[in-house]
Amino acid sequence: MIVGTGIDIVEIGRIKHSIIKYSDRFKNKVFTQKEIDYCHSQADPAKHFAARFSVKEAVLKCFGTGMTGGILWKDVEVDNKKSGQPMLNLYGKGKDLFNQLKIKHIHISITHDKSYAVAHAIAEK
Repeated sequence: MIVGTGIDIVEIGRIKHSIIKYSDRFKNKVFTQKEIDYCHSQADPAKHFAARFSVKEAVLKCFGTGMTGGILWKDVEVDNKKSGQPMLNLYGKGKDLFNQLKIKHIHISITHDKSYAVAHAIAEK
C-alpha cells in the first residue's frame, strides 16, 4: 500500500552556483561522502549533485515532514545498485521516521537534462 509520495525539481544551475559559492561547506552539509565521491566521478558533477538534492527533497515530501524533527540532509543518501538503478539509504532521524511510519520500502526515480533534475519517491507499507 502506498502511504506517501513526493516529487521535486531542481535547477542544476542553482546547485552548481551553491557548489561554486560555498564549495566544500555546501557539499559536506548536504551530501554524504559516498554521494560526493560518486558525483565527482561523473563528467558533469553538478547534474548529479542536483539529482541527489532533488531525491532528498522528494523523500522528505514523501514522509510528509519536510526538514522537521531533526532530520538532516545526510540522513537521506542516494546510492546506486550495480545495474545503475538508484536506491535509498536512510540514517539517523530519517531511518527513525521510516521505522516509525512502518514503511517497508521507498522507491525512487531520478532524471535530468541540461537544465533540470527531477526525482520522485514513493513510500510503501
